[in-house]
Amino acid sequence: MPVNVIGMIGVAPPQGTALHVIAGGISPTFLRDFAQSHEAAGFDCALVGYYASSAEGFNVANFAACHTSRLSYLIAHRPGVVAPTIAARAAATLDQLSGGRIALHIIVGNSDADQQREGDFSPKEERYLRAAEYLDVMRKVWTSTTPFNHEGSFYRFRDVYSEARPLQQPYPPLFFGGSSSGALEMGAQHCDTFAMFGEPLAETAERIAQFRDMARPFGRQPRFNVSFRPIIARTEGAAWDKAKKILDDLTASGTMPTKAQDNSAERLIALARRADVHDERLWMPVAGAAAGKGNTSCLVGTPEQVVAAMLKYYRLGVTSFLIRGFDPLGDVAEFGRELIPRLRAGALEIDQEAVEAA
Repeated sequence: MPVNVIGMIGVAPPQGTALHVIAGGISPTFLRDFAQSHEAAGFDCALVGYYASSAEGFNVANFAACHTSRLSYLIAHRPGVVAPTIAARAAATLDQLSGGRIALHIIVGNSDADQQREGDFSPKEERYLRAAEYLDVMRKVWTSTTPFNHEGSFYRFRDVYSEARPLQQPYPPLFFGGSSSGALEMGAQHCDTFAMFGEPLAETAERIAQFRDMARPFGRQPRFNVSFRPIIARTEGAAWDKAKKILDDLTASGTMPTKAQDNSAERLIALARRADVHDERLWMPVAGAAAGKGNTSCLVGTPEQVVAAMLKYYRLGVTSFLIRGFDPLGDVAEFGRELIPRLRAGALEIDQEAVEAA
């Protein structure tokens, strides 16, 4: 199966060593250049993040899609902020206008405070139940050829029908992430790809096996994505020096989060406490210092070493990788030059080995 490589775009130039790329005001020029740099580097897709204070994701993706021809956009979407019928039509419209270049990353909110900024005071477990119903309605809007009614615990609709149909059939891919039972139950029923933060190989294999078991009763065969921050250099020693400087710069910035917001963040903090380095390349001190926030599991080494580490996850069944760095624009170009061609070639070799073995 071809490996899928996902980056992440933002709307304003970050200052210095960047933990996040979705804060700040809106610079159309920067957004255009950031999206075009991902496309030129060979990325398949770019994540558009979500906070209650950030630029609205559908509009960001629409603008970026108008300035690129091939790159797809994984739009973080928070169920419950708008009605599922409206969100379904918005996604279908953008899917058509972009030529089938969108996917949705379903986020239920890792922070109660950020949810409350949008008027949502529901506890997290209730939000997962609501999200499951929300996705059920969205999928019906996308696929129903006749009007339908819906009576649920959170939503009630009558005579629903949409003339706006997704270009991708039956609908755009749905990603999700999380570690709580509510998140996993929602994803097992409704989502196509389970997106995980980078964890050691043993933990990742265990999570893949458990989630496959959860999705099986619903007739689903999920895919898996893992997020990493590659830190690469010409020599291994230079890469480790670069990694330590990044940690020093982030720590000195005084902007690092101090409290874990969810179960996934707590898992990363626990791994960072257990050891700085796992499986030779997985470096966790940034994740520990950032309280598990910001996709901060790092892979450190030469390009060849980092790709070899990523391919071990590919052998486990991970078919897409979200990779981004701490120098957003510069790292996009470097990853396109040093990592993406090697990763694609390595995945192809593994696939050919599997065919020959069969």
